[in-house]
Amino acid sequence: MTLSLRQRQRGVTLIGLLFWAVVIGFVALVGMRVFPTLNEYWTIQRTINKVAQEGGTTVPEIRAAFDRQKDIEYSITSISGKDLEITKVNEKVVVSFAYDKEVPLFEPVYLLIKYRGTSR
Repeated sequence: MTLSLRQRQRGVTLIGLLFWAVVIGFVALVGMRVFPTLNEYWTIQRTINKVAQEGGTTVPEIRAAFDRQKDIEYSITSISGKDLEITKVNEKVVVSFAYDKEVPLFEPVYLLIKYRGTSR
C-alpha cells in the first residue's frame, strides 16, 4: 500500500544542469561572434543594391560609388570596390561579391563563413 502511494521524484540533476549551461553558453558565444559578420553582410548587400541602381553606368563609377558608401558605412571592412564583380544582364547592372570571414571562437578554433551576394 505504501509503495503505490510513493511517487518517483523527478527533476534536473546537477550534471544535467551543467551540461545545458555549457551548451547554452557555447551557442551564445557563437551567436555573439557571428552576429557582427552578419550585420556587415547585410550592410554590404544593401550598399550594392543601392550602388547597382544609382551608382553609375561604367565599372569605375560603380566601384567609386561603392567606396564612397563604404566610407559612410563604417561597418564594412571585409571588401572594397575592387573586390566587386560588375556585369550587365538585360541592360541592367548586376553587382556581385564574395568573401570569406574567419571568426575566432577560442584560440585554436575558428569558424569560417563564406559570404556571397548579388544585387537585385
